[in-house]
Amino acid sequence: MDYIRIVFGYFLEDIGRGGRENSMTIQDIERCEFVEVHADKVRDVRAHMPKEDELYDLAELFKVFGDSTRIRILFALFEAEICVCDLAETLGMTQSAISHQLRILKQAKLVGNRRDGKSVYYFLADDHVRTIINQGLEHVEE
Repeated sequence: MDYIRIVFGYFLEDIGRGGRENSMTIQDIERCEFVEVHADKVRDVRAHMPKEDELYDLAELFKVFGDSTRIRILFALFEAEICVCDLAETLGMTQSAISHQLRILKQAKLVGNRRDGKSVYYFLADDHVRTIINQGLEHVEE
């Protein structure tokens, strides 16, 4: 119970300070001083907006990239086609943990695999994966 009070106390203290140092409030966001809808721009944007199911699929894809372990696996696969045993050793994780993450990456069509005897080797599915990661890295390094 004391642990809960301590954690909750820090949470309340954080809220009292306005959250993390870098957090923004709604008042910090620039916005129009009065409402004026530009119908031509709304029409153009709507005409080019992907379908809802495509946007959902895209959001799901980006969720897959939202895990640092999966990003580490993808970076390892940048270097070479590699088996689960070697991935586990490289990343300091269990084969079970690696396999779980590879299953998610495979479902998202980001990696492929091939069997060679008793070993299963994984590789990047295509150059799009490399491009997505490289562009994301460039963005965070700006």
